[in-house]
Amino acid sequence: MYAAGQEFEVQKTDRVHLAKMIMKLFENWQLKTEDQLSLLGLFNNSKATLTRYRNGQPLATNRDMLERVSILLAIHKSLRLIFPKNHELAYYWITTKNNAFAGMTPIEVITKRGFTGLFMVRAYLDKIIAN
Repeated sequence: MYAAGQEFEVQKTDRVHLAKMIMKLFENWQLKTEDQLSLLGLFNNSKATLTRYRNGQPLATNRDMLERVSILLAIHKSLRLIFPKNHELAYYWITTKNNAFAGMTPIEVITKRGFTGLFMVRAYLDKIIAN
């Protein structure tokens, strides 16, 4: 069992790792800054926040952001399962127009619809994996 201060430090360490993972994922997906902000639920004037995350600062403790990051990493994992031998395709898929989303890219679906878009993209990939 952790003392209160120790438990916080573990959580902070986890949030640092999550920040590094999500920033690396955004880099691999080659997303515009505006899209990165939108995916994290941040306003367009929050570019400094992205810079802090890139520089090793922990993600914010708000539940909204942590859930968004969790779903984005799950989407990435699903893409790696679908395209196990082609990492480039797994990274490219997220910015490719898709008939399943009425010709929009998955990123457009997520940025336009927020959490609903995240769940739509995740459910679509889960369905592909299940078949």
